[in-house]
Amino acid sequence: MTTVLTPPRRRARTARTAGRRRPPVLTGALTLLVLLLALLGPLVAPNSPTAQLAAPFQQPDGRFLLGTDVLGRDVASRVLGGGRTIVLTALAGTAGAGAVGMTAGVLAAMVSRRLGDLTVRCVDALAVLPALLVVLVLAAGFPGSDAALVTAVALATAPFSTRVLRAAADTVLHSGYVEAALARGDTRRAVLRHDVLPNIAGPALMDTALRLVASLHLTATAGFLGLGRGGAAPDWGRMVSENVPGATLAAAPFLAPALLLVLLSVCVGLLAGRLADTVGKGAA
Repeated sequence: MTTVLTPPRRRARTARTAGRRRPPVLTGALTLLVLLLALLGPLVAPNSPTAQLAAPFQQPDGRFLLGTDVLGRDVASRVLGGGRTIVLTALAGTAGAGAVGMTAGVLAAMVSRRLGDLTVRCVDALAVLPALLVVLVLAAGFPGSDAALVTAVALATAPFSTRVLRAAADTVLHSGYVEAALARGDTRRAVLRHDVLPNIAGPALMDTALRLVASLHLTATAGFLGLGRGGAAPDWGRMVSENVPGATLAAAPFLAPALLLVLLSVCVGLLAGRLADTVGKGAA
């Protein structure tokens, strides 16, 4: 009986590959924790997030676990209540961008080349504009409107989804089995339903994850600039800008929301990167 030994370098490479393929349990757990904090936090806030309860920039104590902010409001309550708007706005903007990108991208791939190119050029007109400028214009034009902010985030990120999904659908449509299906008389609707959509699900999911990262950044930036919902409502981005002037007096009012924003963005970005690697290996 012959025993085949794996060379040390190959064993080391195999170990490293196995380590990279392990599911990102810690990253996923942190992401879930921050999302639960953002979505369920308002239900467990100990105080009103908008009421002035004490002196500004009071240090943490038994009553105020994270102290008070620039206006004397409970920082812990504002942190618990300030993430829901950012997360829901980012999710809604990502869903809107995904719907626009999927519809425009697939249609651009299935129609004639000239009409498809024209569709993409129209969408590219939005991509020329800086994403933050789109957010500023719409949010400033409709002050205090969350719907305007969601629309701005969707419009700012949709052009990139359109190009990605058009390329994915175009690749599927030019594959041998789709050409064979059309040759035997299958309708384009049947090809779309049974061939195109199932085969671009992976790229669409990967693109959605990447757009969610961009949407979180844009939404947090909008809050930092004071856009979106009214100033009294808690918002992690707005809390950072409000409390930076008092950083030497109390760090928690701006540091707590900033750390949560960074943690959420980094974790979602890492998960999106892992998803992109998985989809890329599956395509290969």
